[in-house]
Amino acid sequence: MGVRHEDSGPERGDAGVSRRAFGRTVAGIGAGLASAGGLLPSILTPSMARAEARAAAKGKNAGAETAVKRFYDTLTDEQKSTICFPFEHELRKKINANWSITKPSIGSDFYKPDQRKLLDEVFRGITSPDGYERFITQMDDDSGGFDAYSVAVFGTPGTGEFEWELTGRHLTARADGDSVTGAAFGGPIVYGHGAGDGEKGLPGNVFYYQTQKANEVFKALDGTQRKAALLSKAPKEDSVKVQGAEGSFSGLKVGDMSSDQKELVESVMKVLLAPYRESDTEEAMAILKDGGGVDALRMAFYESDDLGGDHEWDLWRLEAPNFVWHFRGAPHVHCYVNIAKKA
Repeated sequence: MGVRHEDSGPERGDAGVSRRAFGRTVAGIGAGLASAGGLLPSILTPSMARAEARAAAKGKNAGAETAVKRFYDTLTDEQKSTICFPFEHELRKKINANWSITKPSIGSDFYKPDQRKLLDEVFRGITSPDGYERFITQMDDDSGGFDAYSVAVFGTPGTGEFEWELTGRHLTARADGDSVTGAAFGGPIVYGHGAGDGEKGLPGNVFYYQTQKANEVFKALDGTQRKAALLSKAPKEDSVKVQGAEGSFSGLKVGDMSSDQKELVESVMKVLLAPYRESDTEEAMAILKDGGGVDALRMAFYESDDLGGDHEWDLWRLEAPNFVWHFRGAPHVHCYVNIAKKA
């Protein structure tokens, strides 16, 4: 049997949206993201180890990397030969909205029950409570649950560089112990959800609220700003390589917005980061700060694939020299994220 999750069935409200996922308040990132820049962290985290220590002292973040080490120590030689790779293996750098690094699923006989519990502990550790519930709903809907996904370990946990990675349909998630220097989340991540495919408003989709939040910004723009922000065709969804200061960026520059419009962008950032643990969101915002902060972001919306023709733009993108958040909401959600200092 695989890991059991309480209330893991797709409980739906009148609108078809998961009450379990949406019934919880979308948590703000917290005081650590507030500063004169709007969302910049008050405490910058130089290493994940210190972030975990600080979190433990506050009773927050269970310590995903500690759970990765405990999981690794339970592996047999046969298991290691199947799911473990050198840290610099090319598979660690690959991203895709529908793939698996390794063949054995979490719910298969390849893993023992205690190992499955540890894998669930790792995943809980890299997400917020609200984010965990959203991702579990997504995995239930898209693949039959957490047990259908697979994991890989790069490097040797506890001895230097290492990374744990979970992959499957519409999800790539990482726990890296800050082994990947200058990269939030340990590298590019992917999330999505197939619910509501092709339907206006994506009924039942646990990430549609992010499109609604982003469109609050567009509705607040004047005519001239909308011309700068609304483009005809989006770049490829997986084109999320950070460009650095010399890059070319499309869309409306947030630094040119009014103060109330900037506040709306900052509220979008809170919503986007809310599914993840605080130490990762702090690192993401610290990296953004190094590239010019929120003012350096450009926000673009795309006319293509407007579901229902309602001008609530389903494709949009936030980009800065060291930040890319590409949201494709049609025909369903695929989102590619890369927040890193350019090498």
